[in-house]
Amino acid sequence: MSQFKGIPIAQEPRPAGGEPRLARSGEKYTTPQGYTAIKDGIKTAASGAATLRKPPWLRAPMASGAAFSAVKGIVREHRLSTVCEEAKCPNIGECWNAGTATIMLMGAVCTRACRFCAVDTGNPRGWLDPEEPENVARSVELMGLKYVVLTSVDRDDLPDGGAGHYAAAIRAIKRRNPGTAVEALTPDFQGVLEDVRTVVDSGLDVFAQNVETVRRLTHPVRDPRAGYGQTMEVLSYAKRHRPPVLTKTSLMLGLGETDQEIRETMVDLRAASVDILTLGQYLRPTPNHLNIERFVTPDEFDRYREWALSLGFLECVSGPLVRSSYRAEQALARNNAGLDNSKLPATPADARAADAS
Repeated sequence: MSQFKGIPIAQEPRPAGGEPRLARSGEKYTTPQGYTAIKDGIKTAASGAATLRKPPWLRAPMASGAAFSAVKGIVREHRLSTVCEEAKCPNIGECWNAGTATIMLMGAVCTRACRFCAVDTGNPRGWLDPEEPENVARSVELMGLKYVVLTSVDRDDLPDGGAGHYAAAIRAIKRRNPGTAVEALTPDFQGVLEDVRTVVDSGLDVFAQNVETVRRLTHPVRDPRAGYGQTMEVLSYAKRHRPPVLTKTSLMLGLGETDQEIRETMVDLRAASVDILTLGQYLRPTPNHLNIERFVTPDEFDRYREWALSLGFLECVSGPLVRSSYRAEQALARNNAGLDNSKLPATPADARAADAS
């Protein structure tokens, strides 16, 4: 069988003696745990409209170097997934060379299929690695981290959405590394506030849940099970339940939102008592994902940051390559996490290219 429900199936075996080939983007494959998933989260689609050519301010350094290799070795040795790799983050070279990584709990296969995201999609059918909380805590110790970001795939197949696993990992980190601050960038737990409470009560320092885009674009940008209002309520509840915990969210720009919608989203987030906001450029991870509608300029990112600060956010980290966990440990320095957008090269970004961005 070469297809399943219109999705190409990766042919695992090679000729005798060979290794199985890796699935291509959009193909269905079988994970080592025995369940099926779609590589990069979205099945292969017909080629869409021509994409915008990346402007020079979106060029990231190559991922290489001794420190990069050291972090990669720790990640592999302890069987960890990182959002840096799974979501194809452009900052992986910078972050790993600085000795930091955003650790992704509960595997690398998500039960949802957001159209902006390159994480693989499937149904893990309840699979969890019981050794992961201690492996994560040991890795944080080996990296000498004073600040760590934990994130995860959505696990709608689990009764609590993985909240208990999150809490176990956070407690393990705090036991082994009592001086380490922990930020948890969590799923929305389908809006079940009891599960949100489990994570918020685990000893973390920052609770994050990403709203991702403005209300009008929530669908089709996000999976149908996600929701603008649902995320707002999760963030609001986390702050109400434990006020000393900082709350945080992120917006991707360049998906077709207007300035008015960006500002309205900021107002809604402040009404939910969100403390920290990050703003970054949406980058299309594969040709199967949503098109980029525009490239936001460095000057615009600075202007949006000023809007956010004027509305009362403790900080807004804003720039073309910013992601929700980028330089997270610097978020309260109130200096845009050390970014200076005025030094980025600025040229027109309206040239068209046939290749994927």
